[in-house]
Amino acid sequence: MQSKLNPYISFQGDTKEAMEFYKTVFGGKLELSTFGEAGMTDHGVKPDGIMHAMLVADNGITLMAADTATGMREYVAGTNMSISLSGDNEEELTGYYAKLAEDGKVEEPLTKAPWGDTFGMVIDKFGVFWMVNITAPQA
Repeated sequence: MQSKLNPYISFQGDTKEAMEFYKTVFGGKLELSTFGEAGMTDHGVKPDGIMHAMLVADNGITLMAADTATGMREYVAGTNMSISLSGDNEEELTGYYAKLAEDGKVEEPLTKAPWGDTFGMVIDKFGVFWMVNITAPQA
């Protein structure tokens, strides 16, 4: 799978509503995962809050989003964007993560995530928030 670069929007409790709206705009398939489904109920989040949402339109437009967890970046409406790098090329994506972390701030080291992939977050030296997800090999 080729690595992908996608916008990732943070919301404050209304991710599901927002993404359902974007689905009416772009069409496609919407997938929603809650913090509770991932067993992440002790991280300053509501169990029914959206941990990850992904809308993939028929033309390939992809939009991702999540509810902001307590203790994460300050939520400021309109500036709540991140960039998501994802794919299955571990060497490539780990290299991107390492370079982005140089002179930046590691928010979450690359580690195995509750959904089985390897995931990490970093703010680069210019203040841009990045999320890297390396898809776990399929059995």
